[in-house]
Amino acid sequence: MNQKQRFFSMEDIAGKTFDVVIVGSGPAGLTAALYAARADLKPLVFEGPEPGGQLMQTTDVENYPGYPEGVMGPKMMEDFREQAKRFGADCRYGMVTDIDFDKRPYKLTVDEETELYAKAIIVSTGASAKWLGLDSEQRLRGKGVSACATCDGAFFRDQHVVVVGGGDTAMEEATFLTKFASKVTVLHRRQELRASKAMQTRAFKDDKIEFMWDSELHKVLGDEVVEGVEVINNETDEITTLDDVTGVFIAIGHKPNTDLFKGVLAMDDVGYIETKGQSTRTDMEGIFACGDAMDPVYRQAVTAAGTGCRAALDAEKFLAEVELSDEAVAEEHWK
Repeated sequence: MNQKQRFFSMEDIAGKTFDVVIVGSGPAGLTAALYAARADLKPLVFEGPEPGGQLMQTTDVENYPGYPEGVMGPKMMEDFREQAKRFGADCRYGMVTDIDFDKRPYKLTVDEETELYAKAIIVSTGASAKWLGLDSEQRLRGKGVSACATCDGAFFRDQHVVVVGGGDTAMEEATFLTKFASKVTVLHRRQELRASKAMQTRAFKDDKIEFMWDSELHKVLGDEVVEGVEVINNETDEITTLDDVTGVFIAIGHKPNTDLFKGVLAMDDVGYIETKGQSTRTDMEGIFACGDAMDPVYRQAVTAAGTGCRAALDAEKFLAEVELSDEAVAEEHWK
């Protein structure tokens, strides 16, 4: 398949039935593709609106095994993709816009026009960090602005960083960052936190954490990297400049990209897909979920990849069970 076909043509797959279709192409989806391909299931991967997932916005990845010198996020995801393709995964630029959940094989519509069928579906659509929407915030993402302290905290050793938010996520991020940063300033738009009492107590006791109440991030300063922030007070409209800040962590939550499955698959109140026990099986036969679409806790590339492996193994087992069941039914019919 040439490059043009990979990105634009869908004619060769229209109307066909596939053993496994994978929706999403982050660490979970591409790991699922690798394992499914090695099981000779010939998986078809639709990469979605952001091929490679959130890591495509990440510069240095230093906490993924196998990259002792670190690696650029886009380079790592290209390695994932090439490894999956080596074993026969078919990765396509396209977005699944509709699924008919009434019966198997499920009918999927891609980019609102191409229809095809899947005996099993692996959902790996990920989750997106919520951002403030500031131009300066978006411009400096990956250059000092982050939504993941676990991923990027170590880059800010002995530096002053800012955390935006007032919930459990923000307190977890702030507390974690004290392992590296010399000072953590929490910006919260209200006078009291939304975080649990236990998380608040932990943060208040930490000498490295300071709070700016009734305050919001007004602007991130810097051209190539973060060189400070402007903070606006909601009561007085006074703007304060913190010119020694080198890192900004937005901790106002994540939104799982699962709208396509709402009202069909069981989800929690936020929208994370619920799976059965230790498996990746959803409450609908033949549909599996992995990665950040079903994980509200860890949200790491390595944990997402692990669930992608499990989803492929679960799908392989499911298809084998269905095949045996179908053979038994056919044998009974012809007696």
